[in-house]
Amino acid sequence: MESSYDVIVVGGGTSGLMAAIAAAESNSKVLLIEKNKRFGKKLLMTGGGRCNVTNNRMVDDLIHHIPGNGKFLYSTFAQFNNQDIMNFFESQGVSLKEEDHGRMFPVSNKSKTIVDTLVNRVKELGVTIATNTVVKKLLHETEITGVETEFETFYAPCVVLTTGGRTYPSTGSTGDGYKLAKKVGHTIAPLYPTESPLISEESFICEKTLQGISLRDICLSVLNKEGKTVTSHKMDLLFTHFGVSGPAALRCSSFVNQLLETQEHVVVALDCFPDLSEEELTKQIQAILTDTKKVLKNALQTFLPERLLHFYLEKLDIADLPANQLTDDQLAAIVDLWKNFPIQIVKTFPLEKSFVTGGGIHLKEINPKTMESKMMPGLFFGGELIDINGYTGGFNITAAFCTGHSAGKHAAEVASYFHY
Repeated sequence: MESSYDVIVVGGGTSGLMAAIAAAESNSKVLLIEKNKRFGKKLLMTGGGRCNVTNNRMVDDLIHHIPGNGKFLYSTFAQFNNQDIMNFFESQGVSLKEEDHGRMFPVSNKSKTIVDTLVNRVKELGVTIATNTVVKKLLHETEITGVETEFETFYAPCVVLTTGGRTYPSTGSTGDGYKLAKKVGHTIAPLYPTESPLISEESFICEKTLQGISLRDICLSVLNKEGKTVTSHKMDLLFTHFGVSGPAALRCSSFVNQLLETQEHVVVALDCFPDLSEEELTKQIQAILTDTKKVLKNALQTFLPERLLHFYLEKLDIADLPANQLTDDQLAAIVDLWKNFPIQIVKTFPLEKSFVTGGGIHLKEINPKTMESKMMPGLFFGGELIDINGYTGGFNITAAFCTGHSAGKHAAEVASYFHY
């Protein structure tokens, strides 16, 4: 294998594959190094194995769904965005389809389709590949000169680090890139789990009272110490043996973790009827209870799953109360519980079992237009390694593809100057 290249890309995941493609398409001689035997190991897991490849929204809306420093991506998205991702795959013969909430998937419903397409394009462009290879050190003087692996040394004026975060270490995301960046002077913002299930020690969770209950289109809100709403998400929710999961819980997790840095627990509030005001819900309940002789747990069974309904009514000690004996205060208590049920959260799943890493290489040390390091000329970054995180639904993968493309393209441009 040759030892000299224009651009070396370290990490063959979502961002790294796109970086290698972008650099090679810009006529650079590229080396792609991957520690695993195969490329895109984590990418194969995304979207439940179907690969939610991007999200079909306007750029401003994309950034809104990347709460972890999404505004940093305006420059990146001005050069290469979700529409360009879709165009890339369509140009490679991969048909995509749109599902709920703008999520884009390959028609094949297989992540392998996406990974194979990226790898085939890398090979088609003549990129040199080194798998089962770990980068031990970045070579540099006043600027990048190459990398040292466990086997040999490779030289290049530009190196793109796309080694991923620290989630799912079995895929190779073990934080290598943070160590490499730190050794050349970069600051790493504290890492924390995002898009992670929420863990609770409430008695009804420990006793598995609600385990397995799934709710559609509820609203889950994260409250601060003063009881004010920090964020709210109207999505699906699942009660589990450890707490709550599902899209609504996952989207709340980064905010929960940030609050947990200064407090022992965080309260999330569950609204089972977010489309109804308390007054409207009160009227609907009253309409059902008019002229019925049933007890409440039978009279109100159309509103909620049976176990959850009984749980709520038993908390108020009125499950077996005849409907015609319900007082105004008791009715108000039902409505309040259905729309403002508090659940105390003590932690989330750890980084290793979460979907996305929050924190990472400090953005003030990266040029947003080129993804080049401000600390070490010739060093570029892409993907989950940097301090950006979004919600599930194709937003993180979009950020990874686009930052990777920007890093690869600009690395190739810088490398071209060394030919003169």
